[in-house]
Amino acid sequence: MTLMKPRLIILALTALLVACEKPVEPPAPPRPALVIIAGKADINQGMALVGEVKSRYESNQAFRISGKIVERKAEVGAQVKKGQVLARLDITDTQFNVAAATADVRAAEANYVLAKSEVERQRQLVSKNFITPSALDKYEAELKTAEARVNQTKAQAAVSGNQSRYTSLVADRDGVITQIHAEPGQVVEAGEMVTQIVDTRQIEVQVAVPESRMANVKIGNKAIIKLWADRSNSYQGTVREIAPAADSATRTFNVRVKFDAPDGKVLLGMTAGVRFADNADTEIIVPNSAVTQKNGQTLVWVVDKNGIANPRPVSIGNFTEQGVAIRQGIQAGEMVAIVGVHTLVKGQQVTPQIQQAQQ
Repeated sequence: MTLMKPRLIILALTALLVACEKPVEPPAPPRPALVIIAGKADINQGMALVGEVKSRYESNQAFRISGKIVERKAEVGAQVKKGQVLARLDITDTQFNVAAATADVRAAEANYVLAKSEVERQRQLVSKNFITPSALDKYEAELKTAEARVNQTKAQAAVSGNQSRYTSLVADRDGVITQIHAEPGQVVEAGEMVTQIVDTRQIEVQVAVPESRMANVKIGNKAIIKLWADRSNSYQGTVREIAPAADSATRTFNVRVKFDAPDGKVLLGMTAGVRFADNADTEIIVPNSAVTQKNGQTLVWVVDKNGIANPRPVSIGNFTEQGVAIRQGIQAGEMVAIVGVHTLVKGQQVTPQIQQAQQ
């Protein structure tokens, strides 16, 4: 009887423990993982820069002599033709110079006529043996001096005549006036800029290209130009000029891209974007969300055909609008996780959900 009680107690406790034990839960199904099939894609290596619309020819107009401006016949924004008078100087002094030079020429010609007649008389005396031939040399030398004097004064008169014409500032090309730096009544020096003319028929964009990208820029390369004021339209352009040296402050090279066919919407001084011809390169592209960093390594999570996810170190290239270029680490056709990569565990079982393949 006494042995039965402990046995009953043990059986009761065992039954109680069995009744309190929870049922074993089945293992959780593999979590879904959004993946892509890695494939080759043409990435855009084109370079886009911002520049200013300029004219190929910007001509500073200046008088060739000093003087006082008495008349200006052009305004900023005016269209001018080659040979058109833009401004005039006071002609009083130049007229006096021309008159003085003309008088010098007449005096020199009179002296020449006198010296020539004197030589003729002396030659007759020599022919009659009234004087020696050596005496004639003096008069012939005076004749040559008089002739040289005539030539000298005529040259000086020509210079004075030119200076009288230089009192009119004329346009050296067709274009539009963009700057005026002198007004009537102002005294200007020779060579001092009075107006600036730009040729509106040959328009281009000047951009600053970093020295690291100069290897891809060549004269004759094609480009696409878009105005910031009207981005709906684009223009075809061609690289016309490349600066031979970099700017000492910015370390960039000035490159000029001409418009192949500009229209009336292209105005000087506008801001324009220039995209140079694309250099297409074929690489594997994955979305930015597929790339992660751990312990200083760049990783992507690759899912094998059995649904096992594992991290893999990769070497990345350029970041593009399509994603990140993968240079080394994965092969075309492999599945790469693109969402929730920070929550994955090495060797984790997942159910791949393919988004789309890279084309």
